[in-house]
Amino acid sequence: MENKDNEQKAKKNKVVFFIKSKAEKINDAYEKSLADSDPVFDEPLHTDAEPPKTKVLVRGGIDVYFLLIVIALSLFGLIMAFSASSYFSYRETGDSMYYFKRHVTFVLVAVFVAVPLVMFMRPKFWRPFGIAVYLGSAVLLVAVLFIGMTGKGAQRWIDLGFITVQPSEIAKMGLIMMLAYIMSKHEKQIELNQRFGGQFRYGVLYPGIAIAVICGLVVLEKHLSGLIIIGLLGLFIMFIGGTDKRWLLLIVGVGVVAVFVVLMFSGYAQERVNTWLNIEEADPQGSAWQNLQGLYAIGSGGFFGVGLGNSRQKYGYVAEPQNDFIFTIVCEELGFIGALAVIILFLLLLYRGYKIAAKAPDKFCSLVVYGLTTKAALQALLNIAVVTNSMPNTGISLPFFSSGGTALILQIIEMGVILSISRFSYVEK
Repeated sequence: MENKDNEQKAKKNKVVFFIKSKAEKINDAYEKSLADSDPVFDEPLHTDAEPPKTKVLVRGGIDVYFLLIVIALSLFGLIMAFSASSYFSYRETGDSMYYFKRHVTFVLVAVFVAVPLVMFMRPKFWRPFGIAVYLGSAVLLVAVLFIGMTGKGAQRWIDLGFITVQPSEIAKMGLIMMLAYIMSKHEKQIELNQRFGGQFRYGVLYPGIAIAVICGLVVLEKHLSGLIIIGLLGLFIMFIGGTDKRWLLLIVGVGVVAVFVVLMFSGYAQERVNTWLNIEEADPQGSAWQNLQGLYAIGSGGFFGVGLGNSRQKYGYVAEPQNDFIFTIVCEELGFIGALAVIILFLLLLYRGYKIAAKAPDKFCSLVVYGLTTKAALQALLNIAVVTNSMPNTGISLPFFSSGGTALILQIIEMGVILSISRFSYVEK
């Protein structure tokens, strides 16, 4: 019996060895063909990263530090999602785990999608991918105007039954990648100072059209917070992509005027701004309720907090505490220490993301990483500003923490894009 078992094990080992050797040969041939045919731009964003002719693009390991930061944020978000949502979930659905289970499901779906992207995609893949995401998001933004769900005074979601899709979240990622493509493809023309060609056409007009299409559709959805974030991200990519500062200042001026025009014709937005400016005089049972209850939660946390799971404000005071105002529950339960931990994690994410961007294999990848990293940090900053009443309540989610399908899935996929790019660099032949 032992001899038969040994023979079977030996046969299995031979089969496994044969399969592995064949797979390695196929992979080596695949890598060689891609390395020979992979078109990368000749002008990286950072001159010290410019690859000599004697270097080739190779794939290495992912940026472990960035991965650990993402894991820490995701786990922290899962813990707080359960703690913050338990009462609200039970009151709304009869299941205290309902929103937590949804949160876990979305994370797992995102990881399932992101892992193959990290493992197998090369830099050149992200160019057509980014264009496709941009165009797809524009189509969805148009579709939501006709078939979208209405909620909280706006029409922003498409109900697919098992998940509600918010096209503006997809548009943020798509715009970053489309602008990265435009700015990197036309880098030499952007450096020219011709009156109507060069800098204006490629550094202002083309990216400006890409931004205007998305912002115009978002305005029709009455999504002021989405408009602000998309506009800021667009200007950021244009800035680091080489657009002249004078043009950027002009665009900022036009953008500020546009925001004021939107405020003039939007009673919903005006109410939010008036509540923010005059919160002491606003109706504490009406427009100021959410803001005041969030501030009470932050103030009651003190230095160390009341303890994980012991929030009082989540019991019907902070509306939907698992969503936009989840940071107030972090402050109440974990105090100043917990709030500081969240802020430090996002700062580390920003720092490490910028390090990856600085070493990216080409300008397109560099701009994409800068944009996606800034997107996560910017949303965290604006969310914290909203819940601390430092700016009007505009419904901005906290990345990795707030409950939500589209935003949460995309945030993790975007981190996967960054990790995928972090694997590639140039080495000598």
